[in-house]
Amino acid sequence: MRRKFSLLPILVIAILFFSLNAYFISGLAVIFHNSWLKPALWIIISALALLFIYAITTIQRKGVTKLFQVVAHAFLIVFVAEIIFTVFLFLGDIYRVLWSLPTRFEAGGYHILGRSSEWIDFAFIMFCLTLILFAYGITRGKYAYRVIRHTLFFDDLPEQFEGFTLTQISDVHAGSFTNPKAVQKGIDMINAQKSDLFVFTGDLVNNTAEEIVPYIGHFSQIKAPYGQFSVLGNHDYGDYVKWPGEAEKTKNLNQLKAYHQQLGFRLLLDEHVELHKNGEKIILTGIENWGIGFGERGDLNKALQGTAQKDFKILLSHDPSHWDAEVKNYPSKIQLSLAGHTHGMQFGIEAFGIKWSPVKYRYKHWAGIKSENGRYLNVNRGFGFLGFSGRIGIWPEITVIQLKKKV
Repeated sequence: MRRKFSLLPILVIAILFFSLNAYFISGLAVIFHNSWLKPALWIIISALALLFIYAITTIQRKGVTKLFQVVAHAFLIVFVAEIIFTVFLFLGDIYRVLWSLPTRFEAGGYHILGRSSEWIDFAFIMFCLTLILFAYGITRGKYAYRVIRHTLFFDDLPEQFEGFTLTQISDVHAGSFTNPKAVQKGIDMINAQKSDLFVFTGDLVNNTAEEIVPYIGHFSQIKAPYGQFSVLGNHDYGDYVKWPGEAEKTKNLNQLKAYHQQLGFRLLLDEHVELHKNGEKIILTGIENWGIGFGERGDLNKALQGTAQKDFKILLSHDPSHWDAEVKNYPSKIQLSLAGHTHGMQFGIEAFGIKWSPVKYRYKHWAGIKSENGRYLNVNRGFGFLGFSGRIGIWPEITVIQLKKKV
C-alpha cells in the first residue's frame, strides 16, 4: 500500500523557520539601521535553505558530496547562531515586558515589541561568538588532539604489571580526514607517550575499506613493546552504504580486516590474547561490535573461552552501551573495559567543573572513566570526526592509562 503524502509536517517546519528568521531579523534591524538589511538577509537565508534542501535530495543518488558538506555546515552554523541570538533576544523581551524596562526600538517596521539595546547587544555578541566558535571547530578544533591521562588502581593487578601503561584511541573515521599533516601530528603524539601497549577501539572508516588507504603510512608508524591491537566498530561493517550485493559488502569487510594487518594492528574478533611479563600475565580481549541500536554482533562468552575467573582482563568493545548491558555484571570479572563510539558528539563543554554534551541524553557513560561494581570503563572521545566536520569543546583524544596495584 502506498504511503499517503502529507504536507502538514512541511508546512509546520516552514512556519517555524519563517517565524525564527523573522524574529532574528527584527533583532538585527535594531542594531543596523539600513533599508537593505532585511531583504538582503531574507535572500541569503532563503537561498541557503533551498540549497540545503537540494543537497539533501542528492544524497540518495550521489551520496555525501562536497556540495552537501559545504551547504550542510553553512546551514548548521547559521541556524545554531540564529537560535543563540533569538534565545537571548527573547529573554530580553520577556524581561522588559515583565519588569517594564526602558526600551529603544525604532527600526524597520517591527513595532510589536520594544527592545532593550543592552539585551540586543549581548545577543549579537553571543551570535558572533557562536560563529567564531564554529569556525574554529571546523578549521582547527577537529585536529586539536589532547592527551588525557588516567591512573587506575586494582586489588588484583599482577605485581609484574605495576605501572604498565596503555595508549588508546578510537573512532578514526579516516574518510573524514582532509589534512594529512594534522593527522601526522596526532600520530607523533601517540608515539611520544611510549606506552607498553597500544589499542584501537573501532571505527577505522566511515563506510568503505578504501578510506584508510591514504593513511596506512601514518597509522602503521604506531608501535608499542607489547603490540598494537584493535577491534571493529559499527561503521566498519559497511552497514551505512548501499552495496550491489551481499558479496561486495563481505569483500569490503574482508579488505578492511586486511588493512588492519597492514597497519600492524592485531584485530581481535571475539577472541583474547595473553600478555606475559616476567612469568605473570594479563588477558586482552576484543569483541566484534556490540551496541544497543547498532548491532549486537560480539560474543563475549566466545571471546573469554579458556580464561579463568582470577585472570586480570582488559576488554576492547567499541560501544559503551555493552558495558552497562553485559560487562559490568559479567560473572567472570573484567577489570577494565575500553570503548569509544560516542565522539562526545563532537560538541559540548568540559570546563570549570562542567561536563556536558547532548550525547548524554543517549548514552549513560559518554566520555572518560566510570567505575562500578569494582570495574572500570573508559570511553575515549575519538581521534577523528564524522558528520559535523569539526569539534567544539569535545576535542579529539589520545588516552593514556597507567595500571597500579592498590595498597
